[in-house]
Amino acid sequence: MVRPHSGQDEAMNFLASKQQLRASFIRWALFCVPLIVLLGFLAGQLGGPQTAWFQSLEKPAIYPPPAAFGIVWSVLYVMIGISLALVISAWGAHERGLAIAAFALHFLGNLAWTPVFFGMQDMQLGLWVLIFVVVSLLGVIALFWKIRRLAGLLLLPYLAWAIFATALNYQFIAENPDGGARDAGSGAVERIEL
Repeated sequence: MVRPHSGQDEAMNFLASKQQLRASFIRWALFCVPLIVLLGFLAGQLGGPQTAWFQSLEKPAIYPPPAAFGIVWSVLYVMIGISLALVISAWGAHERGLAIAAFALHFLGNLAWTPVFFGMQDMQLGLWVLIFVVVSLLGVIALFWKIRRLAGLLLLPYLAWAIFATALNYQFIAENPDGGARDAGSGAVERIEL
């Protein structure tokens, strides 16, 4: 004889109710989104386009208006934080720990680009950092997609921007084969042609 399932039996089959899962996601989102935005902001303080070195560079035709970068990165960092919160709140999901670790490693690359490109004024190394960012982001998207499809989807605009940034970095190298006039910190730029 088959016994009918009671509501209590069904509840025991779930680790958490939908409300508990939603609350967990909201808590993680309230932590992850500000954290990602803050880390992006702090990395941005380690160098920027206001340096005399960057101002002296020839700008590629695909270089967008400078105001676009702050807007795009702000939106992307919010989306990245939500994506991460979706994965972190997926308790018991297969490969959740691996996905979080892969994201952390990837995001270190993201944060490294500004100090490398603007701070160290090294466009070549900046390009390699961005190649790492794109390749590792593909792995992160695949892992996030397995856990929560929405988490992977939220990273697709970030992937598009990272690919664009890589192409832009490459164009800066092509337009400035000499690497630009190095900024020694004085704010003065001197070009000498022989």
